[in-house]
Amino acid sequence: MKIPQIHWPHFHIHFHDRPLAGDPHPERPFHWNLYGCEALATAILMIAGLTCVIFLSAPGTFFSTLLAPYPTLQTALCGLCFGLAGTVAAMTPFGKVSGAHLNPSVTLAFMLSKKIVWIDALGYIIAQILGAALGTGAVYAFGIIFKPWHLFSTEVHYGATVPYTDISIWYALGSEILVTGLLIMMLYWLAAHPRYKWITPWIGGLFFFVMNPITAWMSGNSANFARSFGPDLFAGNWNGLWIYLFGPFIGSSLAVLLIQSDILGKVHLLEARLVNFGHHGRVPHLEDPDFRHAAPEHYDAYRAHLEALARKQAPDATGDLQPGDIENGPA
Repeated sequence: MKIPQIHWPHFHIHFHDRPLAGDPHPERPFHWNLYGCEALATAILMIAGLTCVIFLSAPGTFFSTLLAPYPTLQTALCGLCFGLAGTVAAMTPFGKVSGAHLNPSVTLAFMLSKKIVWIDALGYIIAQILGAALGTGAVYAFGIIFKPWHLFSTEVHYGATVPYTDISIWYALGSEILVTGLLIMMLYWLAAHPRYKWITPWIGGLFFFVMNPITAWMSGNSANFARSFGPDLFAGNWNGLWIYLFGPFIGSSLAVLLIQSDILGKVHLLEARLVNFGHHGRVPHLEDPDFRHAAPEHYDAYRAHLEALARKQAPDATGDLQPGDIENGPA
């Protein structure tokens, strides 16, 4: 049997690992490296995003003073910078390994689409919340060292998203549902089309640059429970946090229903990743996060290749691949 010309390095290490959308392996039900990387990527998102928001909007900063006569531009730039902070997080090795959901609403959409099983989805969401708290904690800790930063950050409640109080709270909820739904449909559509996949990690900045001047005055355009939870934790402001839980989750669910109804045409998402496509659901290496796994149709060919190699090895050779390694090798 001729083995297809496929790039095989590291593949054997992941050969026994299940796809994120597959059935749990009886001995390895969790993907701890994915959850850890997702938490660190979310922390990077929060550090970069909140720092930008504080510089752009806190009274007394250079950029806030410069942009004060142009509030619409100021709001748009806050959205642009926070969106691009997600791009920065996605392009780190941590984001490339986890796929950089960075948002419980995104993970929920993948789970409802059956591209990630519930146990991994739960792991991702918990990691995102912990990562958001860790990232906001880093912003808070810098204020302990540098007092002016503490004043700037507390003025804007550490970049918290706050509902506008002069209108009904339901408008803020509706805004979060709408913005999250549009975000999920956009990400899903881009990720499902090979021609546009490369845009997916970059589109958040442009999306919020456009949407912030339109709807951010109602709710802050969080679309991300973890992003709202982190600043609220350190600002001690829990009023309205429920909006950023129910709004984005409802918006994400409605977006998936619309996608599955084919209202956007036939949209088929191959795997639960926003970056680093080509893993076919397998877990990549942190030391080689850009490696692309072989497609699933080649798995049987690769197994036969390993078995052929094992048969050629002397039974007592040390350090060489043995037949038992094929079934018991590390995942």
